[in-house]
Amino acid sequence: MTTVLTPASPLTAADRCDRCGAQAYLRVVLASGGELLFCAHHGRKFEPELKKIAVEIQDESGRLTTSTTATAVDDER
Repeated sequence: MTTVLTPASPLTAADRCDRCGAQAYLRVVLASGGELLFCAHHGRKFEPELKKIAVEIQDESGRLTTSTTATAVDDER
């Protein structure tokens, strides 16, 4: 039997932290087959313990530091 692992889908604004309900930026896949979602704050807070029980950690918290600057066209000002 061959096991194929599919890449996890990107987290969206609909994915919420299991601890506080904020937008999730970390998905933790457990050996039991379950998963937990955490905001960046709680992901950092629980990271040492999560690493002990996780099979995979999908960390998208880098999106928080990606800056995009919107500029208006002259006729929109």
